[in-house]
Amino acid sequence: MATRRRKATRYLTTSAVLAALGVIFLALGAFVEVLDLTMAAVASLTVVFAVIELKGKYPLLVYLVTSVLALLLLPSKTPALVYFLFAGYYPILKAVLEGHLSRAVSWLLKMLAFLAAAVAIVLVSVKVFALYAVEWQAWYILLLLPLGAVFAVYDVALSRLITAYMLRLRGRFRFLREE
Repeated sequence: MATRRRKATRYLTTSAVLAALGVIFLALGAFVEVLDLTMAAVASLTVVFAVIELKGKYPLLVYLVTSVLALLLLPSKTPALVYFLFAGYYPILKAVLEGHLSRAVSWLLKMLAFLAAAVAIVLVSVKVFALYAVEWQAWYILLLLPLGAVFAVYDVALSRLITAYMLRLRGRFRFLREE
């Protein structure tokens, strides 16, 4: 019983550290506005680590805590919004889709999720946070389609980072294993 409690404590502590690290990355994106999308992608790596090492509910906890803290604390909401509406949950979605579906179906669903998130990010930015002084037009959605290529590069890069982590770095995190 004590071992299970120790493991749960270790996982919860690791999740809290990952959430804090994610908020720090998003804060860097908020203060250096050129890096807002980049830091949202970098912050998503904390969720990737949680998906690989912690499994279960912990990746979702990292995503939710990071999202809420970033939305509440950051002066610029753009990186927090991108993280909350796409980059934060995407590693969880990627793991589920790639683990259970064929490559073609998972790519289609991931692309649809990205386009839906891109539309949501633009709509929430304009309508809720009034970040941009433009009047939203429905045809603007067509402007988001070329971003699909950027998403494909992000997905492939994320897959390669995960592979590199699994092959080269995973054995170095002994604090998460049973003793």
